[in-house]
Amino acid sequence: MTFTEVNKIAEADFPSRWGHFRILGFEGIIDNPGPCNDATPAPARRIEEAVALVMGDIHAAPPVVRIHSQCLTGDVFHSLRCDCRQQLELALATITDAGAGILIYEQQEGRGIGLMAKLRAYELQDQGLDTIEANIELGYKADCREFELPAEILKQLGVPAVRLMTNNPAKVEALELAGVKVVERISAEVPSEPTNERYLRTKRDKMGHLVG
Repeated sequence: MTFTEVNKIAEADFPSRWGHFRILGFEGIIDNPGPCNDATPAPARRIEEAVALVMGDIHAAPPVVRIHSQCLTGDVFHSLRCDCRQQLELALATITDAGAGILIYEQQEGRGIGLMAKLRAYELQDQGLDTIEANIELGYKADCREFELPAEILKQLGVPAVRLMTNNPAKVEALELAGVKVVERISAEVPSEPTNERYLRTKRDKMGHLVG
């Protein structure tokens, strides 16, 4: 997948309870994207959107960077089926403590399958499937996300090297392949809950995530 165009759409001040950020909106255009679901033909063109929260001087040294995939159920409703909200808050707190950093928030609900498909996957998980098995049962890949848009955003921000906060080796690999150097991987591991222990084991055992 290659973006034919990535544009900054808007930029504004963004005070938050973690500190003062700038919020930047980006739009990426992909011609002839491949399908994530074999049963659904891919459109001739797809537009992806992402937000970057930027704090402090991100050019003096490689900044802390978190690439966070949208999770309505976790980020907004505080679901304990996943660890997304806890990771989001840990990232914002880490950036604030460092005094500089970037959080890139992508519209990649349900590892890229979308909200309604994610809820259908929840139904299958309630019947005993894990997150990977549920996605495949619905005709999707285990993970439909790609991380080229965050890499392009970092390039537009003039950031050639980062301290990446992630447990997912695929994010490290994607940035490196795109020409953004990852000088340090910072753990995004958070305490587990009884309701998400299987979810975390699946990420570790089947997706190679670096969690205990």
